[in-house]
Amino acid sequence: MAMTVGKSGKDAEVMVDINTTPLIDVMLVLLIMLIITIPIQTHAVKLNMPVGKPPESTIKPEVVTIDIDFDGTIIWNGETLSGRPQLESRMRAAAAQPDQPEIHLRPNKLVKYRNVAMVLASAQRLGLTKVGIIGHEQFVK
Repeated sequence: MAMTVGKSGKDAEVMVDINTTPLIDVMLVLLIMLIITIPIQTHAVKLNMPVGKPPESTIKPEVVTIDIDFDGTIIWNGETLSGRPQLESRMRAAAAQPDQPEIHLRPNKLVKYRNVAMVLASAQRLGLTKVGIIGHEQFVK
C-alpha cells in the first residue's frame, strides 16, 4: 500500500490510495499461467462410418420438375396446372409411391415468395421428402 501526500503544512490532507500496479501484474502472471496450462484442443472429429459396397443397380429415381412462373402459374413436368388442388392431388400420388420421386422446384426470378412457400408447404404437409430448389444461379448477381 502506498501513500500519496499532497501539500505540506496545516491544510495538507492525507490521501491514501491503493497502488494497483502490483495487483495488475499478479493478475497478468496468473492469466499467462492459465493460458499456458490449458491443453491444446484438437479440432478433429472422429467418425465411425459404415463400410459397405455400392448398390448393384444404379437406377436413377424419377424426377418431377415443378416450375413456378412469374405470375404464380404452376407447371408440373411441362404441363400447366389449374391451381393448388390439382397440384396437391399430384403431390399426394407422388408421396404414395414406394420410391418417391425427386421434386425439383424451379421458381422464376420474379415470382412472389408466397407462391413458392405454398408449394413447399404443400409438399411437406403431404409427406414428400425429396424436395430441392434448382436454378438458384439466376438469383446471384
